[in-house]
Amino acid sequence: MKILIIGGTRFLGRHLVNSALARGHRVTLFNRGLTNPYLFPDLETIVGDRETGFTELMCHEWDAVVDTCGYLPRLVQLSASVLEACAGRYAFISSISVYAGFSKIGIDESDPVARLEDETVEEITGETYGPLKALCEQTVQNVFGDARTLNIRPGLIVGPYDPTDRFTYWPVRVARGGDVLAPEGPEAPVQIIDARDLADFILKLLEEGSSGTFNATGPDYELTIGALLEACKRVSNSDANFIWAPAEFLRRQEVAPWSDMPVWIPNTEEDAGFSRVDISRALRAGLKFRPLEETVRDTLQWARLRRSDRGWSAGLS
Repeated sequence: MKILIIGGTRFLGRHLVNSALARGHRVTLFNRGLTNPYLFPDLETIVGDRETGFTELMCHEWDAVVDTCGYLPRLVQLSASVLEACAGRYAFISSISVYAGFSKIGIDESDPVARLEDETVEEITGETYGPLKALCEQTVQNVFGDARTLNIRPGLIVGPYDPTDRFTYWPVRVARGGDVLAPEGPEAPVQIIDARDLADFILKLLEEGSSGTFNATGPDYELTIGALLEACKRVSNSDANFIWAPAEFLRRQEVAPWSDMPVWIPNTEEDAGFSRVDISRALRAGLKFRPLEETVRDTLQWARLRRSDRGWSAGLS
């Protein structure tokens, strides 16, 4: 296939490029040329800004476009309307954050999405991120139609080159050893997906002509924070000793879930389903997972190559 990737040089995008090339596809990138511009020197790259228009793309044709960085419906409307005539299908990378609530265990693709009272809002916050993504999904469907639209709703994407540190903190911290503060208790559920597995799944769906919406997180068993940290310990042969701190204690100490304590969201009645999202549709469509230890090992190896003066975006100091 001929595939256009909007973005393509940061995290999921770079893994999409690598997977697409390995599968024999021809890839074109559209981005501003600001993030890692040296990455793919042999690929056709069209430099442009989605804020100011996609006119540079109008004389091309692609079998599919993958939009890795659409956050505002206005800008997604612009890309979709321009590409509708020159791309066969539009794969939009959304988020499980689109759902209206997380009290239900086993949220599936039919559950209601969040809405904004004012749909012209463009400030991205913890409250608006999900509803804006839901509007972006609908925008693509309105332009491309249901049969030509693929909406992918990942959970926490992890692995090498993750700029958020929302997973990387754990392999690095556990490898350092000693007493490690850990959240809630070892049985608290968590869900993650390796960016490389997600990239392979997206391309598989495009190759098969699939459409519709897919929750895409994992793994295909109930993972706990305890099992995740033990995997980190095994991979690094660490002497880490986990000190499990109750959620209420962490709240009083102003230790925030997801950021100060990455991967974890308190297992409360309100958020009981956040880390138990139903991925059965994606599994039936062929979503596969590499071993957790492989993700931990590769993430740790990558992290050790980062600049020593690079700060951390998540985790405790």
